[in-house]
Amino acid sequence: MTRTATDPRTRRPSGSGIVPVLAFAGIVVAVMQTLLVPVIKDLPELLGTSPSNATWVMTSTLLAGAVATPIMGRLGDLYGKRRMLIASLAVMVVGSLIAGFTSELLVMIVGRALQGFAMGAIPLGIGLMRDGLPREKLGSAMALMSSSIGVGGGLALPVAALVAQHTDWHALFFGSAGLGALSILLTLVFVPESPMRAVGTFDVWGALGLSAGLVLFLLPITKGSDWGWTSGTTLGLFGAAAVVLLLWGVMELRVKAPLVDLRTTARPAVLFTNLASIMVGVAFYAVSLVLPQLLQLPTSTGYGLGQSMVVAGLCVAPLGLTMMFTAPVYARISAKYGPKVTLMIGMLIIAVGYGAGLGLMSAAWQTIVIAVVLGAGIGLAYSSLPALIIGAVPASETGAANGLNTLMRSIGTSVSSAVIGMVLANTANQVGGVAVPTMHGFRVSFLIATGAVLLGLVSAAFLPGRRAAANAEKPHLVASSEDTEYGEAASPELVPAGRTAQAGFRGRVLTADGVPVARAKVTLIDRRGRQAGATLSAEGGDYVLAVPSEGAYVLAVTAGGHGPLASGASHPGGVRVVEVDLALPSVVPA
Repeated sequence: MTRTATDPRTRRPSGSGIVPVLAFAGIVVAVMQTLLVPVIKDLPELLGTSPSNATWVMTSTLLAGAVATPIMGRLGDLYGKRRMLIASLAVMVVGSLIAGFTSELLVMIVGRALQGFAMGAIPLGIGLMRDGLPREKLGSAMALMSSSIGVGGGLALPVAALVAQHTDWHALFFGSAGLGALSILLTLVFVPESPMRAVGTFDVWGALGLSAGLVLFLLPITKGSDWGWTSGTTLGLFGAAAVVLLLWGVMELRVKAPLVDLRTTARPAVLFTNLASIMVGVAFYAVSLVLPQLLQLPTSTGYGLGQSMVVAGLCVAPLGLTMMFTAPVYARISAKYGPKVTLMIGMLIIAVGYGAGLGLMSAAWQTIVIAVVLGAGIGLAYSSLPALIIGAVPASETGAANGLNTLMRSIGTSVSSAVIGMVLANTANQVGGVAVPTMHGFRVSFLIATGAVLLGLVSAAFLPGRRAAANAEKPHLVASSEDTEYGEAASPELVPAGRTAQAGFRGRVLTADGVPVARAKVTLIDRRGRQAGATLSAEGGDYVLAVPSEGAYVLAVTAGGHGPLASGASHPGGVRVVEVDLALPSVVPA
């Protein structure tokens, strides 16, 4: 458990430069995921290896991203989100340069793994927006950041295809290194560091346990088609993943400052959001697997559209563009109906898009229509996820919680890749010794995506409604307030609906004689009698306590065996700081 440490005097900047810079960083990171899609079928020849070995070039990026996302989110909460964002982008640049100068399989895998490390930038960017933007700008900004995964992936396809078709394929990596370096520079210039900190230590064993469990789980998902879904290797890895993740969960529940607060994750608002995220990830990746193949299949098959790699990329690009343009639409809908309703609307649009797509696969313009409709639905759904998450977790866990949510999306895309790949392979026809996907396989893939998003819709229905979210605006302690060893403040978990604690009370703890009292425990209690904050006074008796919203509070102070002595105080809200000195009987200062 952790507590938030911030200076309540810090005011939020206007955010004029934060939003485009962080959104650009998200797009750059997302580009890494689809960078090699245009040349994926040529990788065995380009790297001088077998097709099964060449798939590690893609798998390594996925695994590294899955591991890095929750870890970087937690590190950002502890040591600064901007600092960790820059570190993520720097690792990506190094990985891009390594991959750009090699055609050796092992070195390429290392470079691609380092590129995948940058996936942690998405939740870090969302956290920076929450901590640094005025509330009226937060909704659309987070929507754009959350959608950047799809925007970058969609826009990268035609550009990467054009580069790969007319230049050496290594230019893809040099281009990504340049984009990463530019993103670092823009972040340094325009993005201030967040004042929010989670006080505690980094859970090294938790990070190792989660990393091991994720690798054991995702590895058979991505390689199951090559190894065989019923092979001993595949089943053994799934079994090992279950054991490791179970043991990891037991350990995390016993750690004071866990990597992932599983109690917070088990809250309905967080749990059902993450379940919906998996299903949206499944639906998102299905279209990326089906439409490019359909567009590039020769017309001699009777259903292929015979388009070039570049044209196929351009036809799919509206998926990402539409996601980008839905950010302001999301802000309006969410402001009126709340993020839960917006998420459900988005998933309904996705289901309509896939359902209509079953009969719209006979011309290139029809694939564009599918991409636009699905882009609108996925954009609304993705935009809703961070708002739902940050409305259900304390500010000190924003990075880690959004990191876990981003991980859930990645798991969804991994499952989609495995399942859709298996379906297309099992329904393919052999033409001249080459497996050619069939229209039946494409339609079954669309039906699977429709089923997944409908399951996500059911999960979203269990999310707290807008009235419950409005009640969460009030300070609401959901964790126990038991004391740790004296000298450590108990750590409350506040649930403000999308609001960062940037204001509060400050003052000094003094004796009746005016002597400052150090290491006095000051506890903030809300109108319901629940703990809403805790801290220790400094050597000069100074204390600072952030508040989640306006209202009446009680400040209780304990020191030197005296107390608790209580003082009532009210906070008017906004970014104001209320000065309250707390008096104790004449005790010897600690």
